Amino acid sequence: MKIEILGTGCAKCKTLEAAAKEAAAKVGGFHQVVKVDDVVQIMGYGVMSTPALVIDGVVKSSGKVLSVEEVIAFMGSKN
Repeated sequence: MKIEILGTGCAKCKTLEAAAKEAAAKVGGFHQVVKVDDVVQIMGYGVMSTPALVIDGVVKSSGKVLSVEEVIAFMGSKN
């Protein structure tokens, strides 16, 4: 599973990145967590508000810092 954190490096983006890494560790298995800070790439996802969480190419959340539990829930959802 590829987990991308979209954001330019603000405190909220770093907090979401940490939550995603912790969620991946709790779930176990192989999960790639990638920080995307390139504005052109972020815009390519249609995201207008960061931080954003993208799982396997699908934007799951934007403009909100998620808890570890919320990230885990998105990891298990198919939508």
